[in-house]
Amino acid sequence: MTAAEISRIAGVTRATVSNWRRRHDDFPAPSGGTDSSPLYDLEEVRAWLASRGQRTAATPSGELRTTLRLREPAAAGTSDLLLLVLAAARRPADGLTDLLALPDADLVKQANDAAAGVADVAPTTEPVRFTPADTAVLRALLLCVRDEGAQAALGVLAERELEDSAASGAYQTPAPLADLLARLLPGSPARVLDPACGSGALLTAAAARGARELYGQDNLPVQARRTAVGLTLTAEKGADVTVRTGDSLRADAFPDLTVDAVLCNPPYGDRNWGHDELAYDPRWAYGFPPRAESELAWIQHALAHLEPGGHAVLLLPPATASRSSGRRIRAELIRSGALRAVAALPPGAAIPLHIGLQVWVLQRPEPTRPAYQTVLFVDTAGEPTAPARGGSRAGAVDWARVTEQILSAWTVYAEDPDGFEAQAGVARAVSVVDLLDDVVDVTPARQVRASQADIDPRELARKAAAAREELAAAVRTVAELAGTAPWDAAGVSAREWRTATVSDLARGGALKVLRTVPTSTRATVAETEDVGAGADGGEHRPVLTGDDIARGTGPTGQVLDAQAEQMPEIAVGDVLVRNLVGGSGPMARLAGEAEAGALLGAGVHLFRPDPARLDPWFLFGFLSSEANLAGASTGSSTLHLNPGRLRVPLLPLAEQRRYGEAFRHVEALREQARRARDLAEETARLVSGGLTGGQLVPESTEALELPPLLMRTGEERILPPHSQSSVPAPEGKRKKS
Repeated sequence: MTAAEISRIAGVTRATVSNWRRRHDDFPAPSGGTDSSPLYDLEEVRAWLASRGQRTAATPSGELRTTLRLREPAAAGTSDLLLLVLAAARRPADGLTDLLALPDADLVKQANDAAAGVADVAPTTEPVRFTPADTAVLRALLLCVRDEGAQAALGVLAERELEDSAASGAYQTPAPLADLLARLLPGSPARVLDPACGSGALLTAAAARGARELYGQDNLPVQARRTAVGLTLTAEKGADVTVRTGDSLRADAFPDLTVDAVLCNPPYGDRNWGHDELAYDPRWAYGFPPRAESELAWIQHALAHLEPGGHAVLLLPPATASRSSGRRIRAELIRSGALRAVAALPPGAAIPLHIGLQVWVLQRPEPTRPAYQTVLFVDTAGEPTAPARGGSRAGAVDWARVTEQILSAWTVYAEDPDGFEAQAGVARAVSVVDLLDDVVDVTPARQVRASQADIDPRELARKAAAAREELAAAVRTVAELAGTAPWDAAGVSAREWRTATVSDLARGGALKVLRTVPTSTRATVAETEDVGAGADGGEHRPVLTGDDIARGTGPTGQVLDAQAEQMPEIAVGDVLVRNLVGGSGPMARLAGEAEAGALLGAGVHLFRPDPARLDPWFLFGFLSSEANLAGASTGSSTLHLNPGRLRVPLLPLAEQRRYGEAFRHVEALREQARRARDLAEETARLVSGGLTGGQLVPESTEALELPPLLMRTGEERILPPHSQSSVPAPEGKRKKS
């Protein structure tokens, strides 16, 4: 186990573990790993903690996670353990306590019998064969089920299995999004299919809304088994759960099944979806999907499994709505009335977090009903996000507002498609005739913006006036910051001082230099499963990346806490510097409350000063100096920072604080200038859009007090008419009439 895991089971900080290693000669010696990342024997550590009267602080789920990581290679697989979770959940707490009290041999036999008794629930499960090597895992799992519940144990097991499969690419649909997709299904469908069920989030949401027959299929066995066990535990009594393993496009486990509704969050951008072998598949009623359009294959797979009039709701990437290769299929979906609505979500709603995904609502056409003549578009991509810890985009979506906007528009539209009234800037029903143009682009932002004439001129004028007032206030703040502190000349020549390298300062204890080393075993949230396993390592931790510093955002990366052992935690006063030198945006940031507690990303160096010897703002100012960064960089086309070569002046602390206050002032000026720039862009966008859309009219020329701005065309200076006479013509040029 790592030092970070020791800190968790002991309930202390990582710094305390480091102190134990230095101060106590009897602390267990490393049994593996490296000098920088040592590994310790779990039982030796537990014995040492017990000898000092230190009780374990790990939760049962944390103990299970640690035990799974340290189990022997020949130990039981996750599939068998998933079955044991289901069997254990069906026993009372007293029964689990009795099992835990059994000798090892009896416990193994009882666990085998219990798991075999529920083997028919999980798909394609081999016979259960627990051995004495599994005793520690069995006890940890039963304890977790007894004390924290079966869902906590399921989450830990799935997390571990997905970590072992580096190429799984699995992820979970967030619960609020799964609930939104399920609520978009009209009525209360009894039979629901998810052909790419993952961990079962969408089917769980459908079950919560009354679905009684739940069908799922997933290519990853661990996902299919977790879905089967999870739904069996959570679905209402009497619900019929059927989950199969396999590729739904290539090997459909339900070829003859038709259901009331389909929910699906399929894999994106898969060029190996079966294009060559499925050319003549009867599911392609709307056209054969191109190789790069796997999403259109999933759409038609969903429609093929619907009863006439049944609905499908899919979560898709935005490119599906506009790629030229899918134009003909989109046109046929629209022409037939199968495409009912497209709603754009804000970035951060689901993985990949930096892309605003889209929700497509489809309906299998009914032979006796005329095709629909309009399609609903809802755009929530620009919705403001709710406050989130550290400014992280993940989980920052205001789900209440997004859900209300999409659901309310869809509900009204579904009741009367032809009578739907546009909601300015949010929702609009577009006629089929208008959509069937040369590109057949069904991007919501494009279609909702086309309804600019529906915007209330008074509302737009109010927004423009408010934006202009904010801009004016920001400009005043910039002017105040720029004019409050005079910067005196140092003298005839520049000031000189003795300097020390960061390496020298670190050796002397004046600061620490920390960095996260990228490893293949650590995955970001975009590459791993959000298992939501609870405390002690199962939750996500925010990560500050180099891009966050450049963009001026809060921490937008994430990792599971269990994967973050060697990632330093940011504290207030840390100086954070990007590793790649150059590019746009700031190179450095001084950590404040917004960054505190986040983990350090792989592309960032962390400098932690001793406040009794180094002022943080003083250190920030000199470390972020362009000349300093250039002198400490190596490389040709791409410059990488060598942090030890950065230099810092050796000044008394009082003098450092003078400089630090000046650097703090300059950084505030920079931040306010960036805010003023953004407000200027927003104000210009509103006013320009209002002028071109007819909602705003320009003021009279006499009322405008334009500044004497100059624009150059060749060598001629073109001025506003009222100011031309006050500016002399260029020397040697005639003034043209």
